[in-house]
Amino acid sequence: MAVPERQILLCQSFRAAGDKKGICHKQSDGFLQYIEEEILDRGLDCLVSGTTCLKQCEKGPIMVIQPENWWFGGVDSEEAVDAILDGLEDGEPAADYLLES
Repeated sequence: MAVPERQILLCQSFRAAGDKKGICHKQSDGFLQYIEEEILDRGLDCLVSGTTCLKQCEKGPIMVIQPENWWFGGVDSEEAVDAILDGLEDGEPAADYLLES
C-alpha cells in the first residue's frame, strides 16, 4: 500500500491513562465512518484516524488535515465535515471552521 497523500485526524478524546474526557468523542460519534465514506466517494487519497486529545476542547470537536496543518473546530455535523472536505478538494480551508494559530 502506498503512503497516502493526506491524513485526516479526528479527536476522539482518548487519554493515555484513563477514560475519555472532553466533548470531541461525544459530538463526533459516527464521524470516522462518515469521513471514510466521503473520502472514498470523492476519490481523495487520505488516511482517516481517531486520535488522543488534541487539547483544543473548548473549540471542539477538532479535525486536522495533514500535511496542510489545517485545524478545524466546531466539527459537530455532517454538514461541517462536508464543508471541510469541499474546501480540501478546492485547495482552500473551510474558513467557517478554520482555527487560527
